Amino acid sequence: MEFNIALLKGDGIGPEIVESAVAVLDKAGAKHGHKFNYNAYLIGGSAYDATGKPLPEETVAGCKAADSVLLGAVGGPKWDALPGDLRPEKALLGIRAALGLFTNLRPAKLYPALKDESPLRADIVAKGFDLMMVRELTGGIYFGERGRREGKYGAEAYDTECYSVMEIERIARVAMDSAMKRRKNVISIDKANVLESSRLWRETVHRVAKEYPALTVTDMLVDNAAMQLVKNPSQFDVVVTSNMFGDILSDESSQITGSIGMLASASLGEGKCGLYEPIHGSAPDIAGQNKANPIATILSAAMMCRFSLDIPAVADDIEAAVDAVLNAGWRTADLAGTSGVAPLSCTEMTEKILEAL
Repeated sequence: MEFNIALLKGDGIGPEIVESAVAVLDKAGAKHGHKFNYNAYLIGGSAYDATGKPLPEETVAGCKAADSVLLGAVGGPKWDALPGDLRPEKALLGIRAALGLFTNLRPAKLYPALKDESPLRADIVAKGFDLMMVRELTGGIYFGERGRREGKYGAEAYDTECYSVMEIERIARVAMDSAMKRRKNVISIDKANVLESSRLWRETVHRVAKEYPALTVTDMLVDNAAMQLVKNPSQFDVVVTSNMFGDILSDESSQITGSIGMLASASLGEGKCGLYEPIHGSAPDIAGQNKANPIATILSAAMMCRFSLDIPAVADDIEAAVDAVLNAGWRTADLAGTSGVAPLSCTEMTEKILEAL
């Protein structure tokens, strides 16, 4: 089969890690008789520099026409002084909205080969963990009414958290469908003791849970969840939460794995086309130095094969190759902390994964 993939290389290390993922995709796909056709489009700071917009119309059209989208990273201090609507990060919100992507899947698991890189205590690491963070992506405080005004004490700013029943229902079903294929446990994260939006969230999640009698569905307040992720991460299977809480907690869950350079993500909607990206940033401090860890982007490409392209055997091969390389002791600089091995460059790590394939 042939697939058309839109490539959004973005800024900083984005072009380097996307090229690594493309090389791995091509080799793994060829083993199973699949071919990928790529079209590259501008996004983020590089798009602003070229067009004056962080998300050009051509990019949106190209992504809509593709079978799926692979993104590197956007942003950097070069563009920090731009107004909010022109900042590179605005492009991420824009492309997600344009493609109707309301679900963000962020898996976080502890690779046995990297257990010494986790900042957690040895007794916690010994239990292992493998969780799926399901984050609502197009609602909540990031998309609510916002502005500035004069208040009692002078200028003030506000951002509004708002969720509809429909938005909560659809993300809850995604989480519960995912849990049915895993360990059948869902923990819904909210702040229902304070926020009215969280009370509606909790009510709606409980109602949807009645459709899934095989699941265990419980609630946890977000501040407790932040503590439990470092105290006992093995208790989590599928976690479902709002846009802002998911943004924060998924970054926390990435850190307890040992490196943010290992974590992939998928943004999905009603259709098959999804947006796949590493959860880390553009790392402008190492851009162009061939030091980046490409594994998160490579694993994002594997998720694309699994969730959007329906070629799970290719995903299995990519994930197995990453496992094999890590188990053999190969590390990039972000993973080499306690190993004592000389770190591989981005291209060298990519070559090792290609060899494992």
